[in-house]
Amino acid sequence: MKEQVYYNSHMPLAVYRELAAQLGLIDGLTVQLLPQTSCQFDYALSQVEGITLKFPDALPAAALRQIEVVLQHYGDRHGGWQTVAPINAKD
Repeated sequence: MKEQVYYNSHMPLAVYRELAAQLGLIDGLTVQLLPQTSCQFDYALSQVEGITLKFPDALPAAALRQIEVVLQHYGDRHGGWQTVAPINAKD
């Protein structure tokens, strides 16, 4: 199982939810929104800190491409992504 975390501190909550819903349609992909961890409220920050994607090592190439296309779409419109290097997740 692989895990990838994407961050965009300026993407609104509603957009993160829309992104999660679209990615959730891809078979084999598990999507989790990460809550904001900042101790201080800031209107300029998103209420969500990031999104975690978990998927099997053998996810089909078409599904991986679909993930890339969806992430690119939202990244282009909301200032790009910061990522954490892929890590192996334990079930």
